[in-house]
Amino acid sequence: MRTIKAISLLTAAVMGCTALLAGCGKGSDSSSKAEEGAKTSDDGSINKDLTATELARLLGNGTNLGNTMEAYGHKSYSADTDPESFETLWGQPVTTEEMIKGMKASGFDSLRVPVAWTNAMEYEKGDYTINEAYLDRVEEIINYALDNDMYVIINDHWDGSWWGMFGSSEQSDVDKAFEMYKSMWTQIANRYKKYSDRLIFEGANEELGDRLNDTDVCKNSGSLSKAECYEMANKINQTFVDTVRATGGNNEQRFLLIAGYNTDITMTCSNKFQMPTDTAKDKLLLSVHYYTPWDYCGTKTDYEEQNRLFRNMTKYSEQGYGIIIGEYAVLTNGGDVKKGTDKFINNLLDNCDAYGFAPFLWDCSDFFSRSELKMRDETVAKIFDERRRDNQSSMTVEEERAAAVKKLDETLAAAPEKLTDDTAPQADENTAVAWIMYQSADFSVCYSVGDEYDPVSKSDGVIAENAVIDGEGTYTVSLDMTSNNANGIAFSALGIANGEKLYPGYIATIDEIKINGEAVETTAEGYTTSDDQLCTRVNLVNQWVSTPPEDARIAGGDLSKASPTILDYAGKINTLEITFTYAPAA
Repeated sequence: MRTIKAISLLTAAVMGCTALLAGCGKGSDSSSKAEEGAKTSDDGSINKDLTATELARLLGNGTNLGNTMEAYGHKSYSADTDPESFETLWGQPVTTEEMIKGMKASGFDSLRVPVAWTNAMEYEKGDYTINEAYLDRVEEIINYALDNDMYVIINDHWDGSWWGMFGSSEQSDVDKAFEMYKSMWTQIANRYKKYSDRLIFEGANEELGDRLNDTDVCKNSGSLSKAECYEMANKINQTFVDTVRATGGNNEQRFLLIAGYNTDITMTCSNKFQMPTDTAKDKLLLSVHYYTPWDYCGTKTDYEEQNRLFRNMTKYSEQGYGIIIGEYAVLTNGGDVKKGTDKFINNLLDNCDAYGFAPFLWDCSDFFSRSELKMRDETVAKIFDERRRDNQSSMTVEEERAAAVKKLDETLAAAPEKLTDDTAPQADENTAVAWIMYQSADFSVCYSVGDEYDPVSKSDGVIAENAVIDGEGTYTVSLDMTSNNANGIAFSALGIANGEKLYPGYIATIDEIKINGEAVETTAEGYTTSDDQLCTRVNLVNQWVSTPPEDARIAGGDLSKASPTILDYAGKINTLEITFTYAPAA
């Protein structure tokens, strides 16, 4: 994630490679540089007895150095490119040790550093060598954090969406993807081999899942079914572990962070997702992200959802895997912290304390100002200052868990059923209701985002006109967000609660979309589908899906012009209206 995850993806063609480094593509062995040593207080020690679940508690409160080393500008790369030119591409300043000190002083015990490694290689030419200057710059930032008594995570983060090569219909593309991945992690692991177990390697970000079918870099991608995406994600994670362990030294026992499927809790808890095997004992961690809106209200339903999802992750912690919430946030609105942010963070941290998970705030200078070297909001600042690891170290694990569970119960008991009266029709088990799922481009405004119709999960001030579905016919639904300053669309869909149950096989055909009272043109045809076989939906904008699923249906049956994104609109939205026809498939 997240603040600039809506940027245009860059396109590149991938060409052949030669074998080197344990079967990988071209790439220099950076271990010699690592052996020279950079000036750091890190002692290079490895505690073989420390387990992943114990480490998760030691990590305390973490934060991300967001939109920085993962800022993507691969097309501008040349051998003499200054790494700092990439570092500032997405609006962040050059990272200094003073910034990291400020984060530590603000209550953050650990730092996650997202990295785009293909910024510094010419992989189109089959050369997977990571530029030495780029490795040096990442090492400087690692040292800033380690020298300020923080744990550090480095990963390969989105990275221009080259991951779509794994979903290619051409085996040669898939082979190149594995060659590059192995070469990349061989170089990274060798370069930073000397560091202690306070440095953690993370094999991916949100890409191991549906995004393996991305076509931005590899036009032959999109061939994997959902089941095959799971199988490929599992294979990539196993390759990551095997590659790092093979470099030896401290990496034989280093903690490794495995990316869950889409880093989504529910999808990661599927039995299709499998943790890799490991030659080291109790050294694997598992990463998921949590941005589930809320948007961001703090109703009883919101708390119940968060509590349930975090409880589900004990499936893995009970097996001995440390759980990392690699990203979470209530994204700010124009730099202002939204109402309810403190409630969201406190309840999430309580869940982490209750189950021994390690939370990492997603931050792109929205919460901690890198220019002012302090937290922007006093209420949020107080939360992290009070909940830093040192302030909780006096409690035993049992005492910390008991205190957190007590707070979770008290918060849930005091939560309101809803924030405002909602007069829009609601769905019960015998009623189908159509509505517009909506999430603004800046993640500041939403209405009932998700497959389950939940009109309470909305931003205050949003007025919905939903429609009770009573059979075949034409219906209109709308949202009025005039008082909310909604900007653009990150995600939107026409949803029909209980549509699959009460009207199986029906197709929803979009007749007209109006924004601010004016009809707008669609860029493709919408298709009807369902994620849970209960709620019917037609995507308007879905940047997380690249192609229609296998069970998609459309009038006439021709999906060649269908897309999960049929609307392109970037301006302010006061009103959004959809007229559609709902009818059985012909």
